[in-house]
Amino acid sequence: MCRVEDLQRAVLAKNDRGAEALRKDLAARGTVIVNLLSSPGSGKTALLEAELTLARRRGVPVAALTADLATENDATRLARSGVPVKQVLTDGLCHLEADMLRSHVEGWLPDDTRLLFVENVGNLVCPASYDLGESLRVALASVTEGEDKPLKYPSAFGLAQLVIVTKTDIAEAVGFDEATFLGNVRQVNPGVEVIRTSARTGEGAGGLLERAMAVQAGADVHRPVMARQAVGHSHGHSHSHSH
Repeated sequence: MCRVEDLQRAVLAKNDRGAEALRKDLAARGTVIVNLLSSPGSGKTALLEAELTLARRRGVPVAALTADLATENDATRLARSGVPVKQVLTDGLCHLEADMLRSHVEGWLPDDTRLLFVENVGNLVCPASYDLGESLRVALASVTEGEDKPLKYPSAFGLAQLVIVTKTDIAEAVGFDEATFLGNVRQVNPGVEVIRTSARTGEGAGGLLERAMAVQAGADVHRPVMARQAVGHSHGHSHSHSH
């Protein structure tokens, strides 16, 4: 068992080194990564398509990379926004890793890109452990997924620098208890901002883009307690830095 844990620690430490290098290289050209984590079916693609479309209308140079185990459906949807989009098929791997991301970014990402949105594999377990060199980590949950999601997936929500609730237009219909959900978010990640969104009604439109642009401009980022505790550990998450 110890050998497996040692191997996992080594893999995460190697990933963290790659992530930090990627973050520095992109920062040098004025680009920051926004890492989006959620379960399948959370409405992440619909939200991202709307934000990318808004960015294009506003003239903000953005790009998106979407990762899936299989199919290119999400990339096809995101490409409708008119911004550069790339699909990454992970061939069964349940998460993206920093070196994998770098290999897809190099030679593809336009030089003037300010924000690279990464739609991670639909999974709240594996991707939570891997820093991708992001400057903003976002965890999403839809109102249909239950108020206890943050408690079930404490790493995903506990390391998030922004939390987004999707599909708020049906919150009442599905009996979503927002106060309970927010309490659970605060339990694992005190002080993190939570944005309400609906792709259908437009609630919260532009919220993700605005916060990402602020980070790109040098604004301070929320530092989760869980990330601060991890600093100094062999697999501490380097995305806990402030700008």
